[in-house]
Amino acid sequence: MTILLSNDDGVTAKGLAHSHAAMQSHGQCWVVAPDNDCSGKGHSLTLDRPLRMKEHANGFFSVNGTPADCVNLAASGLFGRQPERVVSGINNCANLGDDVLYSGTVAAAMEGRMLVKTAIAISSCGKEDHHLAVSARVLHDLMVRLDQLALPEGIVLNVNVPACDYDQIKGMKITRLGHRTRPDGPIAMTDPRGHTVWWIGGVGKPLVAEEGTDFHAVASGYVSITPLQYDKTGHATLSLLEDWLGASV
Repeated sequence: MTILLSNDDGVTAKGLAHSHAAMQSHGQCWVVAPDNDCSGKGHSLTLDRPLRMKEHANGFFSVNGTPADCVNLAASGLFGRQPERVVSGINNCANLGDDVLYSGTVAAAMEGRMLVKTAIAISSCGKEDHHLAVSARVLHDLMVRLDQLALPEGIVLNVNVPACDYDQIKGMKITRLGHRTRPDGPIAMTDPRGHTVWWIGGVGKPLVAEEGTDFHAVASGYVSITPLQYDKTGHATLSLLEDWLGASV
């Protein structure tokens, strides 16, 4: 199997090295990742300039673009053929609930949604090196079992690993996305030239985090596995809108 590894923390991120090591026994690995930290850039593509690729001494490739750019290039036959699966991460921060809207980690996996095998985005909910190592072991465990799973095209698995030792993980749970409160407001500052600048504020606190959500699973010591789809159509509201439109004509 050919596996394309990417991330949003950049080609030199420790989490990417951990995932590469964990994937060696599962197939031929190609690594194409951004040349810098692209956290929070979501599913953006670079359309206003050409992209450049650089090969590093360890065999990894970097691109001066976004996570979605990296997968788009590599999945389009950059290496002479398409990879079969995308694995994105290990991200050095959780991607829970509303985070998936902004996450470059999730976006890289979603860009590989139409490949032969189900794509995975994996994140460590702790920021220590040993948390990344734990997440790598979890990734290996998932890969051992993943080929037994047949999912519809377009489904991506968003995996979040709790910040604990491997033997403290209670198991794995299939979850739905939770939701956060509104994020903190932007923080205004004054730059050295006297101009007002803003830093985007922090993420909101968990709001919908009951049992069954990714927030609850991780907080309870379980690995959260959430199936995501690219179809954002509000199917439950289609008939309501059709009735509204018909009544307003």
